[in-house]
Amino acid sequence: MILSRKEILKAVKQGRVGITPFDEKNVGACSVDMHLGKRFKVFRKTREKLEIKGEVPGIEYSTLFKNVEVNDGDGLLLHPGELVLGVTEEKIRLNDEFCARIDGRSRFARLGLLVHVSSSLIQPGCDNVQVLEIMNMSPWKIVLFPGTKVCQLVFEELKGKARYGGEFKNQREP
Repeated sequence: MILSRKEILKAVKQGRVGITPFDEKNVGACSVDMHLGKRFKVFRKTREKLEIKGEVPGIEYSTLFKNVEVNDGDGLLLHPGELVLGVTEEKIRLNDEFCARIDGRSRFARLGLLVHVSSSLIQPGCDNVQVLEIMNMSPWKIVLFPGTKVCQLVFEELKGKARYGGEFKNQREP
């Protein structure tokens, strides 16, 4: 069951869902707007190939990207077809009763900006900022500014309790 505004506010008040920082103004009819953070991972330029098979063993993600932090008032230039990893300003904590999904906002999707390429699910038990796989599908250069409401979270109540214990459970960086 997807939570309505009333149920989101109730879950936050009861501590079953944590959003830090939290502002009730960001809660819509059935979602919460999330802001783009300042930290990004930009692909290093290379002509090497990546072999994607199985669980992608042996790939050291830190060798694929360079870390970029955007200063206040500045933006990050995203070229057509370019993919970067970013994070939300907000840290999300879910107990074992909930999962959530990241979704883009229509106003940016219509401009060709994708905020999550394929991994929209936020597992129960998470306690982290959310990594965004941001891609420019437009023919124009797009400048990304931290603090922009680029995505939204939709919360779902689970039938039964569950807890995720995977590799990225407590991530703090993109």
